[in-house]
Amino acid sequence: MMMNEHDDEFDALIGLINDEKEFTLLSHISPDGDTLGSALAFYALLEKLGKTAEVVCSNPVPKIYSFLPNADKVVMPENAVGYRNVISCDCADLPRFGRAIRIFSSAERTAAIDHHITNPRFAQVNLVVSDAAATAEIIHELYCRMDMPIDETAMECLYTGIVTDTGNLSYSNTTSNALRLIAAFIDKGLDIAELNRRIYRTIPYTKTRLQGFVVSRMQLEHNGEVGIAVLTRAQRLEFNATDEDCEGIVDCVRDVDSVKIAAFIRESSDGTFKISLRSKSIGDVCRIAERYGGGGHARAAGYTSHSPLTTVIAEVIRDAAEELGREQKNRNVV
Repeated sequence: MMMNEHDDEFDALIGLINDEKEFTLLSHISPDGDTLGSALAFYALLEKLGKTAEVVCSNPVPKIYSFLPNADKVVMPENAVGYRNVISCDCADLPRFGRAIRIFSSAERTAAIDHHITNPRFAQVNLVVSDAAATAEIIHELYCRMDMPIDETAMECLYTGIVTDTGNLSYSNTTSNALRLIAAFIDKGLDIAELNRRIYRTIPYTKTRLQGFVVSRMQLEHNGEVGIAVLTRAQRLEFNATDEDCEGIVDCVRDVDSVKIAAFIRESSDGTFKISLRSKSIGDVCRIAERYGGGGHARAAGYTSHSPLTTVIAEVIRDAAEELGREQKNRNVV
């Protein structure tokens, strides 16, 4: 049985589920495949148990994930019931709730299911497995421990969570257990070719144009080892692009052969800047993000800055260069 070191946390969460009847599940802002896949798989589990549940997110479900079972039932905070038991899925910290923070703060009993190493354990029950490939992997374990069948609905949600958080099983956070789970899904008849087409091969024209525009203007610094792409609010409006259209740009920067640390700096509607960071074999970008109140993983992290764009760019170049220098120094010592 995997994750045995978290037996107490699993038991506490299962106890909460068994004791209560109504639950609100929270996904994080700018929802990705893992927060939605995890929450919707959990929603399906609760329904099978005869519980009442709702999934709440401060942003609409991106079109790319609209195929997920029960995705049409995800509600905005303003339309949520807000049950006394609130469980977050894949939320690394409280600000990730967005407007749904009031629902969490008003709850009588709270729990958090997550795999981010930076999670500060903000709930009463914290099931944080930092070496899991995705939160969806933890939800799968919950299914197993509660002896619940993994049907097609659960498989589609869990598969989406795992493959999107591992870069389609290509990132360093891909676990052998995640591969075994997907192999089991295939054996049960899950059509991963169709799911991959929906997730990775159905791209809006606007997104393609926007990515081409941004990537063509990327800059390389620190002898080509640091790649930076920038999108201002005015540029985004010019393309009539959404936040969803910006997904994947940082990965294009990271994929440049010389780049070791990549950054995508995107201006939000409120004038702040969201910085997405990626690294390859060296460079702990989570360490950079934590300096500014952000977080994530060693190879994928992010934060928000209120500084002017020129300052943000200068800080990213400096911090990335320092991180690469630290890594190189440590390797030389070894």
